Amino acid sequence: MSSTEDNFRCRLYLITPPRLEPRAFADTLRMALDGGDVACLQLRLKREDETPESDDAIRRAIEALMPVAQERDVAFLVNDRPDLAAEMGADGAHIGQDDMPYAEARKLLGPDHIVGVTCHDNRHLAMEVAERGADYVAFGAFYPTDTKNAKSVADPEILAWWSEVFEVPCVAIGGIKTDNAAPLVRAGADFLAVSSGVWTYPEGPAAAVRAFNHIMSEESVSS
Repeated sequence: MSSTEDNFRCRLYLITPPRLEPRAFADTLRMALDGGDVACLQLRLKREDETPESDDAIRRAIEALMPVAQERDVAFLVNDRPDLAAEMGADGAHIGQDDMPYAEARKLLGPDHIVGVTCHDNRHLAMEVAERGADYVAFGAFYPTDTKNAKSVADPEILAWWSEVFEVPCVAIGGIKTDNAAPLVRAGADFLAVSSGVWTYPEGPAAAVRAFNHIMSEESVSS
């Protein structure tokens, strides 16, 4: 999961819909990933009441979707559950502030797997987890989102500050769509985390991935 080649280029970080039927969604995922460059896919499953899905439901989704991602060199991350990520052979996990502590997640996954951490709009927290070895920090929400109840509102300036001071990649998250993504790329986001902005795109997920790649190519700045 890299954001740099010869020049800085922001990349797409896909998040699954919170509710899905794994086998059917695998076909949708294939189409989306074949639409263009995608750095990683985060499996994020929630019930209607926002409570986590059962372990077995998460395992079934991993079994169906992880091969689709990994066959295309797209890193596969599991939201909230480093234990299941380790058990199922995923590339890593994403944890929030109400989930397992970073140190415990790192112990479960080891040094060679990805552990990313939600930091909302908290600069001190981001610096702390980066110093402890997090592979990326996630800031947001930048825009209103229907996917989850955002606990904070972030300003793009936090991306500019982070990218100027730190080498650990930063992920922008929260309500990102093709019509509002450009300012976040210009501000310095290494990755744009997108869910409904891809899955509900009028022309379909593959077209959304192409559109996001075009925006990121146009707006990314030379390193």
